[in-house]
Amino acid sequence: MYQFILIIHVLTVACLIVLVLVQQGKGATMGAAFGSGASQTVFGSRGSGSFLLKVTVGFALVFFTTSIALNYLASRAAKQSQQVNLPVTTLPSQEIPAVPAVKLPATGDSKK
Repeated sequence: MYQFILIIHVLTVACLIVLVLVQQGKGATMGAAFGSGASQTVFGSRGSGSFLLKVTVGFALVFFTTSIALNYLASRAAKQSQQVNLPVTTLPSQEIPAVPAVKLPATGDSKK
């Protein structure tokens, strides 16, 4: 499931980048107003604004939806993998050897 959503996410990102690069900026029609012949009439007299804007918004919604879904799936997988089951090994019971008593010199002045 994660890989399928990731593939859709990557394809959506690629389409979104292409759509943003195809669209013209706000000031791009200024040259056509002064008669330079740079008007874009491929998408009609109104331009490509409304059609490309709707497609871009659609891809943006798919992008955000897949981002949230990928985040949810990754966080759920991380929560499940935090529980580490270590094997329990028992050491053979060994007696700890007794530490020999060490006589420490007395503190203070004992030569009086």
